[in-house]
Amino acid sequence: MNQPERVLTGVTTTGIPHLGNYVGAIRPAIRASENPNTETFFFLADYHGIIKCHEPERIHESTQAVAATWLACGLDPERTTFYRQSDIPEVMELNWILTCMTAKGLMNRAHAYKAAVQDNLDKGIEDQDHQIEMGLYSYPILMSADILMFNAHKVPVGRDQIQHVEMARDIAGRFNHRFKNLFTLPEAVIDEQVETLVGLDGRKMSKSYGNTIPLFESEKKLQKSVNKIITNLKEPGEPKSPDESPLFEIYQAFATPDETAEFTQMLAEGLAWGEAKKMLAAKINAELADKRARYEELTAKPAVIEDILQAGAVKARREARALLDQVRDAVGIRTLR
Repeated sequence: MNQPERVLTGVTTTGIPHLGNYVGAIRPAIRASENPNTETFFFLADYHGIIKCHEPERIHESTQAVAATWLACGLDPERTTFYRQSDIPEVMELNWILTCMTAKGLMNRAHAYKAAVQDNLDKGIEDQDHQIEMGLYSYPILMSADILMFNAHKVPVGRDQIQHVEMARDIAGRFNHRFKNLFTLPEAVIDEQVETLVGLDGRKMSKSYGNTIPLFESEKKLQKSVNKIITNLKEPGEPKSPDESPLFEIYQAFATPDETAEFTQMLAEGLAWGEAKKMLAAKINAELADKRARYEELTAKPAVIEDILQAGAVKARREARALLDQVRDAVGIRTLR
């Protein structure tokens, strides 16, 4: 019998998930985890979080919010391996072993490092490495350890992360060639169908733009957020088209094709923007109300989340330990007999 395809996804714990995260990442990943031919690994990348975020409370709060969000949205910890990166010490040990055989030149080419160097040069700073910390410089190796620790076949990523999966392939290939063939060469997966949700102002929904709709705010606050979506000055009764407001694209992300067609027709017949916003808020709420209740239930009892993460860590460590023992043996770190 063929081994199921392994898919691994990590979420950095530096923010609170918003509607764009739900549509673009959480919802499709949970659907994918329900595929019986796929073995899925989801983890909270808290060690990655401290690379740029040095606010302890933010890391802590985000860890709870992200874990609660995934569970509330339907991630089944019995069907997947759901864990917190910092609970798997084997990952950090593998990170060091891989660091010892990763070419410095490879890290010099990492996009994030090059961008930080360029920023210093643009500012006229003589030291091109000014205020660049080793976490930023070498985090592609930690990401490689995350992926290789569980021999993931596929890693769904945004286009800005493709390079890091390619680096993981390079590092795995170098280890396999130098020592022993232990690592699967992972592939980056870019899902062209993944929706990029627009924000209140029509740009991509992003915290950096300040145009997000929080995922689990109350029904009343949800309506207030939706009311901020930009529209034009067309009056009720005037025909409107889908491209005149981001409102339509957000509605489409939560509606069936038939509902979307009906909404398009209503706009063409002069639906008022205010009524359209009420319909949108109701449509979002219909999908999220039960999930919101579950989220509130989980965040009120963080020990329940912790128990789930610890159970996931036990499952993950069982596998990680077995592979790490082989890696240690391959590089010569063995008991004396």
